[in-house]
Amino acid sequence: MFDRVVVASIRNPGKSDGLFTLPERMEMLEETFGSLGNVEVVGMKKLTVDVAKEVGADVIVKGLRVASDFEYELQQAQMNKAISGIETLFIPCGSTSSFIASSLVRQIAAFGGIDRVGSMVPAAVHARLKEKYPS
Repeated sequence: MFDRVVVASIRNPGKSDGLFTLPERMEMLEETFGSLGNVEVVGMKKLTVDVAKEVGADVIVKGLRVASDFEYELQQAQMNKAISGIETLFIPCGSTSSFIASSLVRQIAAFGGIDRVGSMVPAAVHARLKEKYPS
């Protein structure tokens, strides 16, 4: 769909239980997408629309896991359009992975199920989870 993709990572200050720091998140993203020549990873500590403008993005792409995500994401997309003019494209998640949530993956890993979540996260993330939650 796009010639160039910029993956922007943030350490959400609204979530107190983050498992990985922003540099750790960026490392995992680089390991995951590093072999793709048209994907760039950036960290962000500002508004998404400001980062989008800085990297020359025309569109913000958001994934939706479940229908209930849409209401909040639509409001955010409309606000982003109002303050920046940048459109948002929503891509729904496939039914084979719509149930995957980071909080559930963390819980399973924390309670000894690290080997059960390997198919649910990229290899770089699984390796870091194993470091955080050794069996």
